[in-house]
Amino acid sequence: MKLFYAPGSSSLLPHIVLYEAGLAFTALKINEHTKVIEAGGDYRQVNPLGYVPALVLDDGTLLTEGPAIVQYIADKVPSKNLAPSNDTIERTKLQSWLNFFSSEIHKGGFSPLFYRGIPEEGKEVFRSRLKARFAHLDNHLKTNDYLVGRGYTVADAHFFVVSNWAGWVNFDLSPYAKVVSHRARIGERVAVRSALKAEGLVPWPNSPP
Repeated sequence: MKLFYAPGSSSLLPHIVLYEAGLAFTALKINEHTKVIEAGGDYRQVNPLGYVPALVLDDGTLLTEGPAIVQYIADKVPSKNLAPSNDTIERTKLQSWLNFFSSEIHKGGFSPLFYRGIPEEGKEVFRSRLKARFAHLDNHLKTNDYLVGRGYTVADAHFFVVSNWAGWVNFDLSPYAKVVSHRARIGERVAVRSALKAEGLVPWPNSPP
């Protein structure tokens, strides 16, 4: 398998999960701005939309969208318990969290804060949204060590990745004590540290690479 990634972006999620799964893969770094693949080539020839992540399977099948990719990876190694079994309510809860992080935290929260063309007044709208959603997450984590069930899943990795961006847009996580402790616990996992090191993110940079 080939994983196409840009350091610190949403592609860090499948990068972590591939390490968790212990599956063989090749990681190929791209420049998010120029779409040039570090090893050579134009990433748009892989994914015409130009954004990461993308996972190319050994038979040439292209998978995009992080939540779909990590569920595929998790199902390849059911013994790792990275996702609840299909056709269970816990799997639906997992999918709910994955969608929440993609829509409410990533696209509907952090992404607009990176855009230079949005005035500060507009950005405050998205900061307020993030505050409400992080308060919701903090409350959930008061009675749950992990997001789904009693153990670590790909949802926890997803939350770790998107919450990493807080420091890049000056969004303060300190009011959310349970979120901070959850991040610290997930950040100590061997697979997480391996993916961060592979992407050159140890220590985590103060601004996007």
